[in-house]
Amino acid sequence: MKPTHIEHIGIAVKSLDESIPYYEKVLGLSCYAIEEIPGQKVRTAFFKVGQTKLELLESTDPEGPIGKFLDKKGEGIHHLAFAMEDVATALNDAEEQGVRLIDKKPRKGAEGLQIGFLHPKSTHGVLTEFCGEK
Repeated sequence: MKPTHIEHIGIAVKSLDESIPYYEKVLGLSCYAIEEIPGQKVRTAFFKVGQTKLELLESTDPEGPIGKFLDKKGEGIHHLAFAMEDVATALNDAEEQGVRLIDKKPRKGAEGLQIGFLHPKSTHGVLTEFCGEK
């Protein structure tokens, strides 16, 4: 289990409409996709910086994971995502190493990727996501 690269950095925001202009006008980036993922109660906006993406996360439900995060911690970095060749194997390997998993099996995430999260209590406070193609 070895990441190929940092796939993206997830950033929780209160509003995509209010946040996107900062990334476009101040940083000069271009938002290339906005997507709603109903199962995760979130809308996302993506920007690319080199090989790494920034994923802005806006809650569509205050009781969803991003809604709860914003209520508790406010806007800011939510998670770090690593690209993995095989998400299921990476999750199994992490669990065998004693890491607590949020997702025991991969599930569908933004951009059609397979995703799985590791619990931040097992990753020194960093919510970690594994991402990969099907």
